[in-house]
Amino acid sequence: MNFTVQSDSKNTDFSLTQSTLNDIIYLKVDMTTAKEQIPESFSVNWKISAADCAFTWNPSMGDIHGLYFEWGLKTVKSRLASWMPEQQIISRTGKNKLTIAVSDVDTPIEIGTGVCEEDATIVCKATFFTLPSSPRKHYSAVIRLDMRNIDYYDSIYDVSDWWENECGYAPAFVPEAAREPMDSLWYSFHQRLDKEKILKECRLSSQLGMKSVIIDDGWQTDDNSRGYAYCGDWAVAEKKMGKMSELVKNIHDIGMRVILWYSVPFVGIYSEKYSEFKDMLLDKSGDEKTFFALDPRYKKVREYLCTIYEKAVREWQLDGLKLDFIDSFVLKGKSLEPDSRRDYLSLEDGIHALMSEIKNRLLTINPDIMIEFRQSYVGPSIRKYGNMLRVGDCPCDILKNRFNIVNLRYTSGKTAVHSDMIMWNKDDTVENAALQFASILYSVPQISMLIEELDEDHIKMLRYYMSFWNEWKDTLLDGRLTATNPENEYSLVCSTLNDKAVCTAYSDYVIPVKTKETVAVNATAYETLIIKNAKECEYTVVDCMGEKLTNGKFSSDIQEINVPIAGMVFIK
Repeated sequence: MNFTVQSDSKNTDFSLTQSTLNDIIYLKVDMTTAKEQIPESFSVNWKISAADCAFTWNPSMGDIHGLYFEWGLKTVKSRLASWMPEQQIISRTGKNKLTIAVSDVDTPIEIGTGVCEEDATIVCKATFFTLPSSPRKHYSAVIRLDMRNIDYYDSIYDVSDWWENECGYAPAFVPEAAREPMDSLWYSFHQRLDKEKILKECRLSSQLGMKSVIIDDGWQTDDNSRGYAYCGDWAVAEKKMGKMSELVKNIHDIGMRVILWYSVPFVGIYSEKYSEFKDMLLDKSGDEKTFFALDPRYKKVREYLCTIYEKAVREWQLDGLKLDFIDSFVLKGKSLEPDSRRDYLSLEDGIHALMSEIKNRLLTINPDIMIEFRQSYVGPSIRKYGNMLRVGDCPCDILKNRFNIVNLRYTSGKTAVHSDMIMWNKDDTVENAALQFASILYSVPQISMLIEELDEDHIKMLRYYMSFWNEWKDTLLDGRLTATNPENEYSLVCSTLNDKAVCTAYSDYVIPVKTKETVAVNATAYETLIIKNAKECEYTVVDCMGEKLTNGKFSSDIQEINVPIAGMVFIK
C-alpha cells in the first residue's frame, strides 16, 4: 500500500514509519512543528483493492452498510466523548477485508472509506485533529491495519484488546451489581415521578428479579414538560420525591439499589446556577434557547459538578449515577476563542479532567459505585470512568436494541453492556412483548414498564424471561459473542461459554448445535426452527411464558421443529 499525508499546514513536517507484526500493519504517524501551536487538521490516505469487499462496519453505523463512494465517504467521527476511531470493510461471506483503528482514541479523528469508481479500489482516509486541541510541537499515533482473512468479529475483538492492553486504556472496575437486571423509570414514568408509585414499582420489579432502580429525569424539577430548562441546581423536587435520603432508604429496605440520573453538561435558564455560570457555557450548545452545556475547561465548573455528585452519593447513600449527555460537550463559535480563566485549552482535556475527578472522588465514598454512560460516549477512553454502557434510546425498537447491543459487546471488553430500557404497548400480544426481551438477551436487561398495569400473561412472560436470563447469565454475558450478517443487523446471534451456548434466531432460522447444552430462541417471524448437528440429542420446547409444549429426540442431523414465536428449545 502507498501511504500519503495531506495537509495545508506550511510549517509542519510529517513522517510515516511502517512495520508488520503477526500479519498486521502498524503505520506510525509523526507530526512536528517549528514551534508549539494548535495542530492543524491533516489526513493519511491510501487505497486497497475492492475485490470481495461488500459491506462497511463501524461502531456508530446506522442502517446502511454499503461501501459508499469516494466523494461521500462512509465515516466514523470519534473523540474522547463520542465513539472510537475504528472502521471495517467486510467480505460477502463475513470475513475481514480491512479493519482500520488508531491508537489515540482521545484526539478528534475521522476515518472514512469509499469506492473509487475509476479503478475499483477502496479509498481510505484517517483525518486527525478534526476539532481544536491543545498546542504542541509534536504528535504521534499509530494506525493499525488488519487485512487478515478472519471472521469480521475476531478482528474487532482484537482491536478492543489492543486498545486496552497495548494503548493504555484500562477500563474501570465493574462491580457485580452492574451486571444485574434493573428497573429504569424513564419510559414508564418520564418526568411524572411520585415517591409512593416508585416504591410500589420497586416492590413489584424486585419480585421479578430486578436488583436496582434507575430514577431518571424529573426528580429535580416540578415541571413535567420535558426538556432541560430546569437542570443545573440539582435540588430535590420534594413535592414529588419527598426527602431523597428517606426514599433511598425505603428502596434499600425493599432490597434494591438506587441509581440517580444527572444530565452532566446541562444548565437551564430557569435554574439559579444559570446566572452564576452563564459566562462559562459552551457556545451553540444545548438547544441554544432554554438550556446550554457547561464548559469543563473551567476549574469552577468541574468543582461544582464534582461536589454535586459527591454530596449526593454520600448524603443520600446512592449506589450509582447515570451520567448523561457527555457527548453534548461540543466546541463551537465563541468557545473557540481564548479565555485566560480556563485551565485547559482542549475540550477533550477538560472532559478528561472532569471525569477523572468525578471517578476518584466517588470511589473514595463507594468503591463499588456504578456509573452508567450511553451511546455515543462508549469508547475505550471513557470506559476508564464508567462501568455500565447503555444502548442509545430506541423505545420499542427490537432491531436497534439488538444491533447496538452486539456492537457494544464487540467493543467493550468486560464492561457491563446494558440494553436500552425495553418497553411495549401493554395491549400487544404476549409474543410481541417477549420479542422485546429476546432482542436484549446478550446484555444486562433494563426494563421500563409499569408492572402494576401489565396483564397476567405479560407478567408471566416477564417473570419467565427474567428467570431464564438469570439462570443463563454467565453464558449470555461472559460467553464469546458471534453474530452473522452484520449487513442485515445480525440475523443469528450466539454466545458460547465452555459447553453451553445460547443462540437467538432473528431472521436466519437455522441453528447449528456445537455444545453439550444449547438454547435456541425463536425471535423470527416464523413458528419453526431448523436445528443442525443435533442427531440423538434430546430437546424440550417451551413458549414465551415458560410453558412446556413438547419434548423428544432429534432423529437426523438437520431437523425442523415447531417453536412458537419468542419460545425456546432446550437441547442436550
